[in-house]
Amino acid sequence: MNYMDLFWLFFILSALQPVFKQKMLEATRQRLIAKIEKKRNSRVILLIHRQETMSFLGFPVFKYIDIQDSEEVLRAIHLTDPTLPLDIVLHTPGGLVLASLQIARALKQHKGKVTVFVPHYAMSGGTMIALAADEIVMTNSSVLGPIDPQLGQYPAASLLRTVEKKNVDKLEDKTLIMADMAQMAIQQVKDAAYELLSKNYPEEKARELSQILSEGRWTHDYALTFEEAKKLGLKVSNDMPEDILQLLSLYPQPVRKMPSVEYLPIPRKDMHTK
Repeated sequence: MNYMDLFWLFFILSALQPVFKQKMLEATRQRLIAKIEKKRNSRVILLIHRQETMSFLGFPVFKYIDIQDSEEVLRAIHLTDPTLPLDIVLHTPGGLVLASLQIARALKQHKGKVTVFVPHYAMSGGTMIALAADEIVMTNSSVLGPIDPQLGQYPAASLLRTVEKKNVDKLEDKTLIMADMAQMAIQQVKDAAYELLSKNYPEEKARELSQILSEGRWTHDYALTFEEAKKLGLKVSNDMPEDILQLLSLYPQPVRKMPSVEYLPIPRKDMHTK
């Protein structure tokens, strides 16, 4: 074998290395999912959106809950015995209201126990999905978020409050139309949240929570912590299984540059502790 053959062999192996690595990672995920399902006697469904470092031609590509996601989750639920528990792992910034509601309503209709795990964050539409669960499992540092609707670049609640402060006779028709749409959007989301919450909460509490989460009390990216969610009266637990955290670590971000966070991935204990 000459040097040119060695060069081409090295080139081919280098080109195939990412493919082999990805296949090994997928196989590891499948084994861990099977292990969790066997341990909990459940169907595990993951909805994971890694968005921060993905790019196309240098421009960021943001992933969120879309119709394709809802189709896949509904298909997974359809393939599951109605009485078998569902474990949903969420890691998402949110997404389309339609897609999120389709998933949430399918979870609400499932007869078996539905548990939503939020290892890090499930914002907006992710929180909407979580509201359909019998139990939401978080860590002490993971967060949910408000579900107030957004009209383009504007929060619906802010549009309404702005119009209320103005002289209506001096406002453009477009502004009045947007305000009308904002009012409808808030009511629709509020009603949808109540519908989801009514399965596991008393009527008064379900109405209270749906009002708080949809009215625009906070900015849309407000981080609703475990402690705050608990104070609001949401059925949350911080008993996060280690297997779920390990599973999420098997969905790494695509590496395009030097990592901004680095550490030795092993447990570290104080050697002076006796």
